[in-house]
Amino acid sequence: MATTSAKKARKDGSDSEERIRARNEAAILTAAIDLFARKGFDGTRIAEVAEHSGLPKANVYYYFPAKEDIYRALIDRLIASWDTALEELQPGRDPAEAIMAYIRAKLDYSRRFAAQSKLFANEILSGAKFLDKAGRNHVKQATRAKAAVIEGWIAAGRMAPIAIPHFFIMLWSTTQFYADFEVLACDAMEVSRLTKKDFEAAALAIGEIVLRGCGLAMPPA
Repeated sequence: MATTSAKKARKDGSDSEERIRARNEAAILTAAIDLFARKGFDGTRIAEVAEHSGLPKANVYYYFPAKEDIYRALIDRLIASWDTALEELQPGRDPAEAIMAYIRAKLDYSRRFAAQSKLFANEILSGAKFLDKAGRNHVKQATRAKAAVIEGWIAAGRMAPIAIPHFFIMLWSTTQFYADFEVLACDAMEVSRLTKKDFEAAALAIGEIVLRGCGLAMPPA
């Protein structure tokens, strides 16, 4: 029968292995994001990912047997961030506050993870080869669930009737634009680079325009 100390040693060893795996996988994904965003899937080599991550190429293959696995993991991570942002749209919340929170969450992610946003944009523009049917269905279902929240607010007279699919398309496009087409955003705003304050100003501007179209006033700051 294993002693308490032996069990603890095994548990500590397992925890350590999990921490090492998490750290190494994060290093690989972080290195891959910028490479895929700049060079595309076909132009990126595993050797480059290994070099930028600081890990041997064998380690990269240990955690991700194929380049496609790294790429798909990054897409899954972005979709998960969208899920998190969508959770701001809850039926019990004030519609204006919820919509503003959603806009801020999407813009904040675009600011902090611009390369990942560009990677996804490139994936869509190249035909969504790696966004599989399950991923697309997930996005559809998540969007339908939140469309039902909007429908509930409209039915309850809490906001004006709107074309809900276009509401989401407009929010997706505006909040991603600042990352995906940063050069154009900088030119339009006549700045050399976008700062956190620029993203905060964008949230207020987008929010005011969208809320006005929904028959809502800006919530208190």
